Amino acid sequence: MRLHLILLLALCSTGSTAAALSYSLRGNWSICNGNGSLELPGAVPGCVHSALFQQGLIQDSYYRFNDLNYRWISLDNWTYSKEFKFPFEISKWQKVNLILEGVDTISKILFNEVTIGETDNMFNRYSFDITNVVRDVNSIELRFQSAVLYAAQQSKAHTRYPVPPDCPPLVQKGECHVNFVRKEQCSFSWDWGPSFPTQGIWKDVRIEAYNICHLNYFTFSPIYDKSAQEWNLEIEATFDVVSSKPVGGQVIVAIPKLQTQQMYNIELQPGKRIVELFLNISKNITVETWWPHGHGNQTGYNMTILFELDGGLNIEKSAKVYFRTVELIEEPIKGSPGLSFYFKINGFPIFLKGSNWIPADSFQDRVTSELLRLLLQSVVDANMNTLRVWGGGIYEQDEFYELCDELGIMVWQDFMFACALYPTDQGFLDSVRAEVAYQIKRLKSHPSIIIWSGNNENEEALMMNWYHINFTDRPIYIKDYVTLYVKNIRELVLAGDKSRPFITSSPTNGAETVAEGWVSQNPNSNYFGDVHFYDYISDCWNWKVFPKARFASEYGYQSWPSFSTLEKVSSTEDWSFSSKFSLHRQHHEGGNKQMLYQAGLHFKLPKSTDPLRTFKDTIYLTQVMQAQCVKTETEFYRRSRSEIVDQQGHTMGALYWQLSDIWQAPSWASLADHELLSPTNYHFLSSLKEAVGLCKAQITAIISQQGDIFVFDLETSAVAPFVWLDVGSIPGRFSDNGFLMTEKTRTILFYPWEPTSQSELEQSFHVTSLTDIY
Repeated sequence: MRLHLILLLALCSTGSTAAALSYSLRGNWSICNGNGSLELPGAVPGCVHSALFQQGLIQDSYYRFNDLNYRWISLDNWTYSKEFKFPFEISKWQKVNLILEGVDTISKILFNEVTIGETDNMFNRYSFDITNVVRDVNSIELRFQSAVLYAAQQSKAHTRYPVPPDCPPLVQKGECHVNFVRKEQCSFSWDWGPSFPTQGIWKDVRIEAYNICHLNYFTFSPIYDKSAQEWNLEIEATFDVVSSKPVGGQVIVAIPKLQTQQMYNIELQPGKRIVELFLNISKNITVETWWPHGHGNQTGYNMTILFELDGGLNIEKSAKVYFRTVELIEEPIKGSPGLSFYFKINGFPIFLKGSNWIPADSFQDRVTSELLRLLLQSVVDANMNTLRVWGGGIYEQDEFYELCDELGIMVWQDFMFACALYPTDQGFLDSVRAEVAYQIKRLKSHPSIIIWSGNNENEEALMMNWYHINFTDRPIYIKDYVTLYVKNIRELVLAGDKSRPFITSSPTNGAETVAEGWVSQNPNSNYFGDVHFYDYISDCWNWKVFPKARFASEYGYQSWPSFSTLEKVSSTEDWSFSSKFSLHRQHHEGGNKQMLYQAGLHFKLPKSTDPLRTFKDTIYLTQVMQAQCVKTETEFYRRSRSEIVDQQGHTMGALYWQLSDIWQAPSWASLADHELLSPTNYHFLSSLKEAVGLCKAQITAIISQQGDIFVFDLETSAVAPFVWLDVGSIPGRFSDNGFLMTEKTRTILFYPWEPTSQSELEQSFHVTSLTDIY
C-alpha cells in the first residue's frame, strides 16, 4: 500500500517538534449507486462518470447521443466510501481535521458512521473537526444527492416568487434550475456544451493533525504607495490555536533578491486567529514589475516566511511574489459622451486582446497539467495577452493561474454566476459568502488576475427582461440582484482585496451602472463599460455592423470542428449536415442555418454528389467563415482604439468567444483539433464566390523531422485560399494554418504535443483549400 504521508518537522535546533501531519486520502475509493445495485472502484480526485468509464461500464460520454443516454448517472444518488488505517499514533495530536478542497456538490459526510457535516457548494473548501471520532482504523463516506434533484427541490421550496429561468432552451437538452445550486452552471448544459451534472470528490481530500497551533492559510497582496513611491506587501496568515495558553513567537519574512528581511513579534490567543503583517520594500531597491505578454517581463521574487513559535514550533512557507499595479480607468473622453473603460498596468494603458475561457472538459479529472500548459502556451503563441474566465464555468485550478502569471496572460475573473437570476435566501447567501471569501483568499496573490466581475450577463438579463418578468415585479428582482452582487460579493471583495478593481457584471456600464443604482437601463451601451455583441444575420465582412464600443468582452461566430475531431465520437450514418447527430449536437437555436447563411454570403456552398465529401466541405467552409468573421470584427475593434467616429470609439479591449471546445460539437471556439487560426493578414477585394480564375490547387507536402519538430515543405500548382492542414487525431500545433498560399512553396512547422513519428504524420496528413470546393 502506498502511503500519501507528509510530515512537516520543526526547524529548530533542539527538541524538534512536529508542526503538523498531513495524510492524503487520494487514490482508490469505493463507489456505489443509490440502491446498492452497482458498486465499483473509483479514483479521487474524480467523478462518477469517469469511474464508470474506467471500469468499462459506459462508453465515452461524448460518443454520439450519450449525453442523453447517460442522464441516469446524474439523477442517481451515489456514495463514495473508503476505509483506511493511520500510519501514526493519533492520540498524540490535539486536533485532527478532515479537509476537502472540492466536493461536487451536495453531500452528507460520515466519519466512522458519525455525521460530521454537509456540503452544498462545489466552489468552497470544507474543514471538519474529527478529533473526537477518529480512530486508528477509520471509515469515511460521502453520501451524494443528485444536484439535479436538489436544484429542483430548492426551486420548489422557493414559494414567494419564481427565480428564472426554470429550464434551458429545449435545443440544449439540459437540466433545470441550475441557479439554485452552487455548481458549475454549464454542467446542466449550454448553447455550446452538453449536460453532465457530475458527482464526486473533484479536488484533494486529506487528514490534518497538529498540536499547539496550525497555519490554515497564508496569502498576500503587493500594494504600491504612490505618494511614497514605494512597494509594500500585505501578508495575512490564518491560525487555529489549540493550545490552552497564548502562543508567542517571532515571524521572519525575507525576499533575498530585494535585500529585504523583516522580523515581527506576535502573540496568538487560543482559537481562530488572523495575523496581519506589513512588509516595506525600501524605495532604494529597484523592484522589477510583472508585465503582460508583449509588454515586458514576468519577473517574480522568491519569498519565505518563518514562524518561530513557543514550544519549539517552527512553520515555514514559501511563495513567488510579483509586483504590479492595475487600474480601471473610467473618465470623460473628448468628443464623446460617456466614459472610457480601459486598464492601466503599472501606469501604462494596455489594449486587452484575447478570448474567453470555458472549462476545458466536462470532467475535471481529465484536465491535466499538460493540457493546461498547452492551451495557455497556444494563447501566448497567438499573441494574445488576456483570457476572461467566464462565470458559467469554474474557478480554475491553482496551476491555471500560476501558468498565467508565468506566461504574462491577464485574467478577467468572473464570479461563477451566469445568464440567470439567483435566490437570496439566507442559506444561499451564506454559501455564496463562504465561496467568495475563499476564492478571494486563494487567488488574490496572482498578478495575472486584473479584475473581479460579479457575474456574466445577469444585469443585462434583468434589465433587458430576458425572462419576461412583469414590470411591476421588477423591483423585487432588482433588490435581489443588489443584495447578491453589491451587498455581499462586492462587500467581500472590497474587504479582502485592495489590489484590483471590481465590477458587478459583464456587460455593464461600469461607473454609470453604479450611478443608476447598480442596474443600468441599457447595460450594453457603446458609451460605457463593456459590451457583448452577436449578430449572425448581418454580413460579417461589413465592419459597419459592429459596435464602436469602449470594450468588447464577448463576440464571435459558430463553426463546426474538423471532421477528424467529429469522427471519433460519431458513426458513418451521422456524417451529414442534416443527420440526427448533427442536429442533436447543435445546441444553439438555428445555429446550423446561420452558419450556412453567413458562409453563403461570400462563398459557394458545397455541391458534391458525394454526401461525405459535401459534409467535410461544409465543415471546412464554416471554419473559413468563422475565421473571416472573427478576423474582420477583431480588426475593427483594434482600429477603433485610437479614434472617435460619430462620438463613438476609443475601444480598448477585444475578447472573442471562445478559446476552446468542451466537447466535439459546433461552437464559437477557435481551438478545435488543437490548432490556431492563421495570424497572417490579408484582404479580399470581392467575395470569393465572385472571384474569377481560381483553379483547383494541387498541394503536396514533404514531411521531415528536426528534433522534436516536424517540417512540412508545401508546394502548390495554383493560388490556394484558406489552406488547412490536418493531421487527424495527432495533437499538436502548426506554426500557421488557414493561410492564403500565393507563392509556389511554403514551409510550415508542426509542434506535436505527444510523441509521434514521421510515418504517423504522413498517414494522417490531409490538406484542404477553398479550391477543392470550387
